[in-house]
Amino acid sequence: MNTWVPVAVVGSAVFSLLIAAVFARFVLKADPGSERMREISAAIQEGASAFIRREYMYVGVFIAIMIVLISVALRDTHGWMIAACYVFGAACSLGAGFVGLSISTRANTRTTQAARTGPGPALLVAFRSGAVMGLTVAGLGLLGLTVCYIIFEVVLGYYDSANIILGFSLGASSVALFARVGGGIFTKAADVGADLVGKVEAGIPEDDPRNPAVIADNVGDNVGDVAGMGADLYESYVAAIVAPIAIAATGVVFQKVGVKGMLLPLAITGAGVLCSVAGSMLVRTKKGGRSAQRALTWSSYAASVLATVSSFFLVWWLLGWKNVGMFWSVLMGVVSGIVIGLTSEYFTSDHYRPVKELAKSAQTGAATTIIRGIAVGMLSTIIPIVAVAIAMGVSFITGNRAIAGGGGIYGIGLAALGMLCTTGIVVSVDAYGPVADNAGGIAEMAELEPEVREITDGLDSVGNTTAAIGKGFAIGSAALAALALFAAFAQATGLTKIDMIGDYKFIVGLLLGVMLPFVFSALTLNAVGRAAFAVVEEVRRQFREIPGLREGEPGVKPDYGKCVDMTTRTAIYEMLVPGSIAIVAPLLIGRFLGIESLAGFLAGALACGFLMAIFMANAGGAWDNAKKYIEGGELGGKGTPTHAAAVVGDTVGDPFKDTSGPSMNILIKVMTVVSLIFVPLFVK
Repeated sequence: MNTWVPVAVVGSAVFSLLIAAVFARFVLKADPGSERMREISAAIQEGASAFIRREYMYVGVFIAIMIVLISVALRDTHGWMIAACYVFGAACSLGAGFVGLSISTRANTRTTQAARTGPGPALLVAFRSGAVMGLTVAGLGLLGLTVCYIIFEVVLGYYDSANIILGFSLGASSVALFARVGGGIFTKAADVGADLVGKVEAGIPEDDPRNPAVIADNVGDNVGDVAGMGADLYESYVAAIVAPIAIAATGVVFQKVGVKGMLLPLAITGAGVLCSVAGSMLVRTKKGGRSAQRALTWSSYAASVLATVSSFFLVWWLLGWKNVGMFWSVLMGVVSGIVIGLTSEYFTSDHYRPVKELAKSAQTGAATTIIRGIAVGMLSTIIPIVAVAIAMGVSFITGNRAIAGGGGIYGIGLAALGMLCTTGIVVSVDAYGPVADNAGGIAEMAELEPEVREITDGLDSVGNTTAAIGKGFAIGSAALAALALFAAFAQATGLTKIDMIGDYKFIVGLLLGVMLPFVFSALTLNAVGRAAFAVVEEVRRQFREIPGLREGEPGVKPDYGKCVDMTTRTAIYEMLVPGSIAIVAPLLIGRFLGIESLAGFLAGALACGFLMAIFMANAGGAWDNAKKYIEGGELGGKGTPTHAAAVVGDTVGDPFKDTSGPSMNILIKVMTVVSLIFVPLFVK
């Protein structure tokens, strides 16, 4: 069992990658459309490739620094092995991002062409391009982690193999942080700049070919919402697997069930990958709108149901009937994930009251739109927080009843795993959105018939809601996984009790931890603001200096490449400081203030970051769909003062939902993993 279970998991991961290859072939065989459509798509591909090359170069330098740091600082505790896993985890994350980006930038024009025949074919092309990313993320994450487990646990038999493979999670987290921050800064700088000058100042439609920032905007959809979001959920996925493995490797869980406690997370995730593949096969519809959203949503729910059933039998088989109560932890993770997804859908979809009321508030100006959107985001935190709190409580209680004295924290780890075991389908549904958005831009720039743009806009609106659901899954699982990793940190340091009254160190760390998400958000929001300012100035310059550009005279084209290159350079530069803080802060606090302060720091960052992530993601999604609700013809439609106010709200919400908010869940897990790996530096 110790050998063939991991081998079977490797087989399921490889199968996921094979299905991803089949979907990629389906997308690439689709009709790419007219010469003009192919030309626009090629410009987007070129811009995305330029960004990813430059980003990967800087990430490569950071990886090299981390290799040296890990190898030297942990030289007495298998530092070079942890460094090897770190590189492997980073490489798998970079590979998944590259594959997803390559397909999405080629699927956009094919989705546009498919939309000329109806919403059903367009949905299928866009979804299967997203499924390439989703199944690659799940396949590579599970494959890489299981290979590390086989090498260090099964083949070499190291007693601390769980600590070694934590390096894989840190590698995934490092890449995800930079990919999400860098991609988020790029996409929102281009989006905000294009909207402010194009729609607000010049009064031209979104994705109008006269706008010099329009290609940069479409590039941003891919590098931020495909590569960035894929890396985000890849990191959450890996952390959710690693957390229960680390807890099960020592303590009461290992004493009671042995190595089976480490095998169970791998087995559940392996089954979840197969369920994600099954769910991806269910996406079919002949209509757009709510029919498309139901097709995507129900495929996710079907995968979750299948994964839940399979998890019950895996827990029974591996842990025995005596410990089958651990299944409730997995179930609580699945249920809380669905609750968070439904909550995100309710607060961000234009089919429900919050977004409709938010759109109505735009009738009295931008100020009331922003005020109402902030309120919507704040209220949207209630249900997710309660759902995760209940999931944690039930998982802890049932886990302790199943494995007395230590099963509670292991149960919380399994809850995080239950929420993300079907990451393949979650990422697939999420990555579909940017492709549909790009397809609409190509339809506009290629001047296709209005019916095509109506279809792509409908698919894009669904994509905004599915993106919010994906962010909800990532954020909720981040809280559960970070708590489980935090418990592993306490276990590794022997920190079982905190004297909050007699020792000031925990409170100092707590305050510093609460502060960090605010600082991190401020840095990323300022970065978007500075980059967007540069885009705005460049677009204004081209409108001013290129005769006939604003008027749309024949043969006059903007310099798209200038905007793409400038936004790329700014985004890469701006991502360095926020990305480095997550690594440096816990090391400094743990080294100079001690483990009590570091424990408080991690707890404060977890609580504050979780709330801020939900608030920002849902507020931004609500603003976006309120704007699209008006653009669909409600409340006067495009070109009205109501629409202008909604555009301002959407502009504020863009960096909320696609830069600062999604980065929070990565931030809290990166700091927890760093703290856990570098425990030998803090404890003599």
